[in-house]
Amino acid sequence: MEEKIVEYKAKIKDMPEDERPRERLIKYGPKHLSTAELLAIVMRVGTREENVLALAKKLLEKYNLPSLSKSDVIELRKTLGIGDAKACQIVASFELGRRLLTYESKPPIRTPQDVADMFMPELRYLKKEIFKGVYLDTKNRVIGDETVSIGSLNTNIVHPREVFKKAIEKSAASIILVHNHPSGDPTPSSEDIKLTKRMLEAGNLLGIEVFDHVIIGDGKYISLKEKELI
Repeated sequence: MEEKIVEYKAKIKDMPEDERPRERLIKYGPKHLSTAELLAIVMRVGTREENVLALAKKLLEKYNLPSLSKSDVIELRKTLGIGDAKACQIVASFELGRRLLTYESKPPIRTPQDVADMFMPELRYLKKEIFKGVYLDTKNRVIGDETVSIGSLNTNIVHPREVFKKAIEKSAASIILVHNHPSGDPTPSSEDIKLTKRMLEAGNLLGIEVFDHVIIGDGKYISLKEKELI
């Protein structure tokens, strides 16, 4: 009879204190931790088979960091040892990071590049099309942005009513339209151009100028105004 070999897996609490991720973060700060250690802190606990640090390393072997940041809960649940709680913690941590990159203290918008710099970190890796209205004051400073639509971009889903309702609520002087192309190619479609023209017409009626429509790809963007498509 073949002898069964039992392999013991070290638990985090059994590791020396100076090797535990949380204790290392407290002592040295987050910059001195590896990506796996930071991910282990986010996930908190491992499984019966392996500790959380080993699980974090396995997850990073399957995904690189940009790929992991694009993963959703459903996809992560397919990974061994990742349940709803861990999946939600991972997704939420990346979303907080994206929001921090576009958080307040935003300078006036002067060029399409300014818009791309502001929203590229948030939108470039998403797997669904997100349509946003970016609302500006009389000095072209951002006073807010709202996600108007999630999913396929067409005139049935993105309606001027929803875009300008938020603009009126925020007393915006003007707006910029922003959406992403999950393919990574920001080239505007005929539907993108048609939709933009509808928004321009609605803005003219309401006295709220539509400055531009910026399409975000993977590391690149296109301004419909720069391309003289509007």
